[in-house]
Amino acid sequence: MKNGIHDETVDWDALANLRYRIRKFRHFSAREALKLGLAPQEHQALLAIKGHGKAMTLAVLGERLLLDRQAVGALVGGLAAREFVFVETHGRQRLLSLCNAAETLLDRLSQAHLYEIREMAPDLMHALRVLQDRQKLSRIAWMQ
Repeated sequence: MKNGIHDETVDWDALANLRYRIRKFRHFSAREALKLGLAPQEHQALLAIKGHGKAMTLAVLGERLLLDRQAVGALVGGLAAREFVFVETHGRQRLLSLCNAAETLLDRLSQAHLYEIREMAPDLMHALRVLQDRQKLSRIAWMQ
């Protein structure tokens, strides 16, 4: 046992491989966004707004991006200045929706991302399956 974790209950290779695959995808995503003039966080914000399916509040965007209010405000301010998002005030809430320029960029980025996800899916699913199987085996051993 090391640091309270039993080596036989953790598949270190699968865990490391999963983290590597996630980092690799994040690197790909950042590179593709930068090619089109977007910072990675701007791309994530636009995708979060698009995926929400309706106007999104700043609070929800902050939650989705794990950012505080001040950081979300600065991010949205930059996106609005570049005419990627439209900000509408309703009472105390500010609602965000995408402008046409953002929709066009997301279409281009999403095609590349879906291709990359399909390419990496077998390796990612394998790493997840190994970790899931290890958890099941640990649970079964504990129950006996």
